[in-house]
Amino acid sequence: MNANFPRVLTLLRKEQGISQKAAANELEISQALLSHYEKGIRECGLDFVVRAADFYGVSCDYLLGRSPDRNGATISIEDIPEPEALGKENTFKGSILPTLNKKLISNSLNIMFDYLQKSNNKTLINEVSSFLMMSVYRMFRVVFSANSKNQQNFFTIPKPLANAKANAQMALSEACAYCVANGENIQGLDPIQDEGPLLITSEKLSSEYPLFSSSLVNLIQNCENRMK
Repeated sequence: MNANFPRVLTLLRKEQGISQKAAANELEISQALLSHYEKGIRECGLDFVVRAADFYGVSCDYLLGRSPDRNGATISIEDIPEPEALGKENTFKGSILPTLNKKLISNSLNIMFDYLQKSNNKTLINEVSSFLMMSVYRMFRVVFSANSKNQQNFFTIPKPLANAKANAQMALSEACAYCVANGENIQGLDPIQDEGPLLITSEKLSSEYPLFSSSLVNLIQNCENRMK
């Protein structure tokens, strides 16, 4: 059974504000058995997973920690909107600061991923992407924590462990990406075969990315100023 199952099962019951005894009665098992399921002492059968999913109004995949969406929805590349897509989700009201920072980051990432494409190296693409996604994940958890009423089972990794695990994963991704980028053949990593397409100069950036290069330069300057 998935290690997240006991925690999700418990959180769903508490979210609905019902006692363990009442939930056990609805799920047609004893309170003692439900307690064992919620503590991870015993593993349940598939029939119980289906009953619990129906009772709490979620998918089996969500209950088992296989999907972050309560309906068990997965996403494909066709489902992901372009960052420039119009709509209220792409519009900020009030302060100009969020819009400015978003553009600096988005424009810089356009250049980053174009160079990743030029590298023609799957490992480098995956490791850089993993590092960036982890950084977004970490900061979103910080923003999420600002309101104590937010859905407590939105994340499957407990808060005390999340930062440490994310830090470790980011460090590993950075190390692997560095090895690949520098042509080091370590632990089966696939080093870049042709470094030519990754030649980067200020003039080349301005020429190839006339709309985005100033954003990347500004981002670099902002980061280094903060580090000083």
